[in-house]
This record gives sequence, C-alpha cells and structure tokens, in this order.
Amino acid sequence: MPVVVVESPAKAKTINKYLGSDYTVLASYGHVRDLPPKDGSVDTEHDFDMKWEIANDSRKHVSAIAEALKSDNALILATDPDREGEAISWHLKEALTKRRSIKKDTAVSRVTFNAITKAAVTEAMKNPREIDAPLVEAYLARRALDYLVGFNLSPVLWRKLPGARSAGRVQSVCLRLIVEREMEIEAFNPREYWQVKALLSTPRGQEFEARLTTLAGKKLDRYDLENATQAEMAVQAVSKRALKILSVEARPSTRNPSAPFMTSTLQQEASRKFGMGARACMNAAQRLYEAGHITYMRTDGIDMAPEAVTACREAIGDRFGKEYVPGSPRIYKNKAKNAQEAHECIRPTDMTKDASELKLREDDQRKLYDLIWKRTLACQMEAAKLERTTVEIGSDDQQVGLRATGQVIVFDGFLKIYEEGRDDVADDDDKRLPQIMQGENAGFAKSGLKAQHEKAAERATAASGVSSILSDNSAVLGTQSFTQPPPRYTEATLVKRMEELGIGRPSTYASVITTIQDREYVKKEQNRLIPEDKGRIVTIFLLNFFRKYVGYEFTAELENELDEVSAGEMDWKALLGKFWRDFSAAISETSELRISEVLDVLDAALAPQLYPPREDGSDPRVCPKCGTGQLHLKTSRTGGFVGCGNYPECTYTRPIAGEGAEGDERLLGEDQGDEIWLKAGRFGPYVQRGEPTPENKKPPRASLPRGWSKDEMTLEKALVLLSLPREVGEHPEGGMVSSNFGRFGPYIMHQLPDDAKPTYVNLKDPADVFEIGMNRAVEMLAEKRANPGGRGRAAAKALKELGDHPDGGKIAIFDGRYGPYVKWEKVNATLPKDTDPESVTMEQALEWIAEKAAKSGKKKAAPKKAAAKKTTAKKTTAKKTTAKKAPAKKAADSEE
Repeated sequence: MPVVVVESPAKAKTINKYLGSDYTVLASYGHVRDLPPKDGSVDTEHDFDMKWEIANDSRKHVSAIAEALKSDNALILATDPDREGEAISWHLKEALTKRRSIKKDTAVSRVTFNAITKAAVTEAMKNPREIDAPLVEAYLARRALDYLVGFNLSPVLWRKLPGARSAGRVQSVCLRLIVEREMEIEAFNPREYWQVKALLSTPRGQEFEARLTTLAGKKLDRYDLENATQAEMAVQAVSKRALKILSVEARPSTRNPSAPFMTSTLQQEASRKFGMGARACMNAAQRLYEAGHITYMRTDGIDMAPEAVTACREAIGDRFGKEYVPGSPRIYKNKAKNAQEAHECIRPTDMTKDASELKLREDDQRKLYDLIWKRTLACQMEAAKLERTTVEIGSDDQQVGLRATGQVIVFDGFLKIYEEGRDDVADDDDKRLPQIMQGENAGFAKSGLKAQHEKAAERATAASGVSSILSDNSAVLGTQSFTQPPPRYTEATLVKRMEELGIGRPSTYASVITTIQDREYVKKEQNRLIPEDKGRIVTIFLLNFFRKYVGYEFTAELENELDEVSAGEMDWKALLGKFWRDFSAAISETSELRISEVLDVLDAALAPQLYPPREDGSDPRVCPKCGTGQLHLKTSRTGGFVGCGNYPECTYTRPIAGEGAEGDERLLGEDQGDEIWLKAGRFGPYVQRGEPTPENKKPPRASLPRGWSKDEMTLEKALVLLSLPREVGEHPEGGMVSSNFGRFGPYIMHQLPDDAKPTYVNLKDPADVFEIGMNRAVEMLAEKRANPGGRGRAAAKALKELGDHPDGGKIAIFDGRYGPYVKWEKVNATLPKDTDPESVTMEQALEWIAEKAAKSGKKKAAPKKAAAKKTTAKKTTAKKTTAKKAPAKKAADSEE
C-alpha cells in the first residue's frame, strides 16, 4: 500500500477518497525544512552549501510519513505542480533519506495533477516521474538569493536606519514602485482646463448630449480653454447659434472576451471587483483548489486543455443557446516563461456547475468561484457585436462644432455573463443615442443642464472661485477641470505593473505585497497603497547606496536567469557566485559609513519633498517654531521625521511627507496662559498643555482617541481631553468612579475603600468616556467583580461557537483586549488582521490553534482512546493526520 504525500490535510482527504484503501495518503503541512535564521545557513565560502533544518512543528509530520514507510516501502510525492511543490517533494525525500526511512529498495516517484478530480488524480498515478532537478535548483537559487539579501542587507538597515525592519530582494523593488508613485503625486502641478457641452434635442423631442470640439473654426485641443473667461466666451458662442446635424456615422464593431485567468489577472480582477487583497484571493483560491472545484491557482499559463474547451462550449450551448457558441474554439497563447508555469489557466473543474450549485459557505470562496466560472465560460463565447455612432453637429457659419458619441449593443455575446473590470474610469462613450438624421436641426433642450450646473457649483473651491458656467437658456454648460496626478497603486494595479516589469512570479505576488504592509512600510487606505515615512526612508536609502539591487531591469533580468535555471539552461551556483561577488562588496562599503553620513545623503535626496517652498518666500529649512534652528532629517525607532537642529531647546518635529512647510505641530490656542499644542508622537497624535521646562519636564498631554481626526482638532476638543480623567460620580459603596483613555483604550475605574487595587472596566465606545452615567458604570463594575475566577473580569461571551476539536474540547471565538481570538482549552490564537470573526471556519481555527500550540508549547496530550488507535490500520492514521488544516506553503509566503 504506497504512501502518498500531499501538502495539506484538506487535499489529502479529497485524494484519499479518490484512491481508496489501496493507498495511505498523508500531509506534509507545507514545507518541512527551511534555512535556520542564523549566520552560515548559506555558506558563501564553500560553494554556497545550504544547511537545512526541520521546523519543530514539522517534525511530527515527517515522523508520521517515516512511520508509514516502515510497512509501505513505496513513496509517491504528489505535491503541487510548480517550483514550490517540486521543492517540497525534494525536501521530503532528502529528510526521509537522512533519517534512513528511505532505503535503497524504496520506490520513490513524483506525480503531479493540475486539478484535484478523480480523473486527474487517477491519470497522474499512471504517469509517475522523477523529481525535476532543474526546478529544484531554481528553488535553491531563489531561496539562497533571498537569504543572502535579507540576512546581509537587513542588519545594515538596522544599524544605519533605526526603525527599519528588513529588506527583501523583490519586496524592496515593490516598495520602490509605491514610493516613487507617491513622489510623482507630490511633485505634480495640476493644470486648469475647461470643457463645454450642450444638451440638444431632435425635431422629435428626444434629447442627447454633445461636447464642443470646434471653436472659431479651429479644432479644440484639451487645454485650449484655459480659464473661465475663455470658457464663458465659448458657452456664449454655442448658445447664440443655430445648430444642424452635419453627419451621422454608424460603424459596426466587435468586442472579444478576455483570456481565462492566470494568477496575476485573477488577483487583479478580485481586487477590482471585490476589493479583495492578493493574499485573501490566493487563500480562497487555495481552498477551492483543495476541494476540487478549480484547477491549480499558481500559473502563468492561459491555455486550456482540449477536453476543458469542449466541456466549456457544451455548457455555454446548454445555458445560453447555440448562438452564443462560436464556430470554432478560441485559442489563447500561453505566456508561460518556463516549464514551472507550463500548466493550464485557472478554470472550474466542472463547467456545468455555477456557484449556487456548489453551495459554498465561505463568502470569499463563493465570490471567487463565481468570478472564475464566468470568466472561463466567457472566454469561449461569441464576441459582442456593437454599433458605434458618431454625430457631428455644427453652425452654418462653421464657427462652432460639437460631437455626440454613443453605442448600441446589437448582440451581447460574452457580455451576457461577464465584463472585465477597469482600473481607470474611461470616457463615457457607450451611452445610447436617440434616432438622429443628417441634415435636420438640433435645437437646445428645454430641460437644460441646470441640475448639473448646481452640482458643479457645489464642488467649487475657494481657490478656483468658479467651477461651472451656464448659458442663459440653461442648455450649454462650461465645466472647470484640472489634470490629475497619477493614481496611487491598488493591489491590482501594483500586481499588473510588477508583471509588466517582469518582477516576481505568480507564487510571490501575494506574499510580497502583504509583507511590506506587515513591516509598516506601506499602509492601505480605501484600497490604495500609501508609503509610510519608514518605507520612504528605506527606499531612498536603498536607491542611494544599493541602487543596482532595487533596479527594475536588474531584478527582471535576475528573474529571467532564474527561469533559465529552471529550464536547465544555466548553472544555479554560477548565478549565485556572480550575484554575491558584487553584492558583498556593496555591503562592505556601506557598512563603513556613519549614521550621520547616511542621514546627510538622505536629507539631500529628499530635500524637494522635505522642504517645499513657502508662500512668503522665506527659507523652507528655517524652523517655523523657534525661527533660528535649521531643519534636518532625523530617524527614530518608529521611522524618519524632520526635526529642529536646536533640539532640545526647540522640540519642533513633523513627518517627512504630507504636511507642507508648516509641519505637523499646530498651535490650537491658549488657555489660562498656557499654549495648547497638537503634536505627533511615537503612538500617534496628541495634545499638550505648554512646553517642557526645567521645573515641569512632562507637561500635561493626552492622546487622541480612536476615531478622532487630528485635522478636526480644535482648542475646545483639546481642553476636553486635557481635563481627563472625568469624574462620573460617587459610587454607592464609597469612592469616586472616573473615566479616561488608557493604553488599551477607553475605560472606567473605581476603588472600593476596602480594596487593595482599583477595578478597571474597558469601554467599547470612546464617546462613553464623556457620556457614561452612574447607573451603567455601577452595573459594569459589579459584573466585573462578580467573577472571582477571572481576576475580577466578567466572564467573556463567545462571539461565535465553531464546534468540537478533533482531540476534544469546544472551539469558540471571543473578543479580547487585543482583538478577536479563537480559543480551545488553554490555547488562545489571535485572528489575523482584518479577519471577520463571523467568516472564520473550523479549518482556519484548527490551523491557527495548531500554529499557536506549536509556538507556545501548549500541546494537549492525546486522549487514551486516540493513543490506542495508533496500532490500527494506516488508513485510520491517515484520517487523523488529515483532520487539521495546514498552513500555507512557508517558502511561498516568505519568499523574496
């Protein structure tokens, strides 16, 4: 009975069902070995020898496989069909050989399947092969490169830039893209321009909109109407003339469907349509793949297997009719760069089943499957047939010309089921036009554009003064516009840009983008990626001292060379040797620099952003607070900032970006002779009464509560904060009840006369600090004191109960001081950031519990009955092994 090893227990469970009792199917739970995070793990002095270590939480999984091999002397490695999957198989073979579980007569084979279906798995078992050595070597080269960059460059960052976390080979280049886009936005100077449009009417009373294209016989360019005066003249010129339809041109056109999904396009579309981050997208796709619903989700391929194309065309005909099936199948050219990615597109395994028929419980999985199913069917459907119409309108004296455009969908084709999202809003040229005939008059519509004018007027700013101009007949409108800076990246557009530049590979996009956010180099607001000061400083440092290694062309060329390794066309150790020779020299050179030298270089490089010109023409480097000190770039554990050179006499500081010449310190006003300041500190903005003096080194200060915007802070609000703690009232049993903000948020506090320590109760809403009354406060304090076994804390109520753990005991989700967490026995595992407690599944909970237990050593002994089962048939062992959910592949998540 051969032992089959896959990566996750969910996958093992599904495959075990297909193979039956003739096989023992076990899970490796991702990678079993990695480089230990210490010096010498990659020995650059001895031909890049790599020292591997089995992780503590992987030892039991390797032991289970070794135990199974004692009686089943055949090993089938069935990990994922990509570079990472090949590497996991290689690691397993090496680890089992080292512990002598694989003997000379042990049959070891490798099988791959692109979908977890009975047909695909059965067919794969008939076609075993050897482990692909070039793919493994490509993995080893990448892993060694990532180690050499991270382990050698990160210490340089720590020493030269306090507060910097670390640097990665691809992460640093990705961060550079975001930082440089932000600098483009900051340097952008908007240009004013005006557009004129008219609401016209046909002789039959049907209305349509047209825009001005010709004025005074000259074709208008975008910036020809530069100001309100010119726009006013254009509006009057249009409104005073009689207009006629000069031509009507209707042209048929077609729109073809997009190719089926590969990894990058799936991540982009999931971001556009659902706001789903790259990691969330890949996690949902992983679950769908393991359940057998979709094909493998890490691929650069866009071709589809012939049998899948046939099934897709049949499903289209059954659902939508034969007219939606093209005469011949659509063929999409595979963009795969090497053998690693030479498998299919991402598609459903069963074309006949939509999301409703699968009855998926997880919202992310349901939405993603629906997206994949629709895109796959659409790619084999007939093209959409459109009719694009262009209407030219003009005056008899040829001084004024307007144009109206629109389109009509004659046959919807693939648009019946799917239309690809857009990153940028396109011009509205797809509106439908009424029947318009050449030679007839075009009158001004009586309904007019008054409503649009009023909306435009609401958007008028004090600086521009005018945002729109309306003609006397209300049918012609001039609107003011400004050129816009390039938009900040979303995860979708960032993945697209990285793909265009050849940076990274499908398996790395999600982990790279997640890592730069986890390291607080980048924050995500309204689905846009914004660099933090810390990330900006790191990028400028790398650009000045390691420019080659954050270069787009260098990184893309290195990716191409790694692809050549995976294709067997380049020696991986020769690649490492060439890289290390130059990189180690750059590390040595930079290590000798003093921090002050580094800051001087960064200060000069960032000068245009740090010290923008002031309106009064004064020196932008002079401190706005003391008026004598010079501003300089400084660093701290929390990142970079601009500070006054007269410190400690002058304590002026501000962030390095986004606050302009006046900085982030703001004088809110005076109270009782003290200046009340708004400042920025390590833990966020705060208000302060007065400045430090020798007699009063720590003046009163108060942090802004969560939800309070520093931009909306006033003197009155600051005084309210500085007046805290607030006395709620006298407790019936004696002692004052007070409310305040603390390290962990808002709270109430009370100490009974006989108590040694006060009792604290956390408040959910910051507003309660100012509004909570005595009745509620007394009730909350009583509830907390009523729980003697919980250190005075009231018993927590579960947010969601998930059921029983396979080893016994309830699993539930609670809300804690640091956010929601999943609890089993004595193991408490915090939920990942931005995870909705209501969406957590039992599989996810088991995964987090296993990870937490492994880290903390809180491993619950197995019940006696479970221990007795150890001597039973291996099929039982396999089922127990597959009960828990595996973490995502470690190397794929941490790579680059």
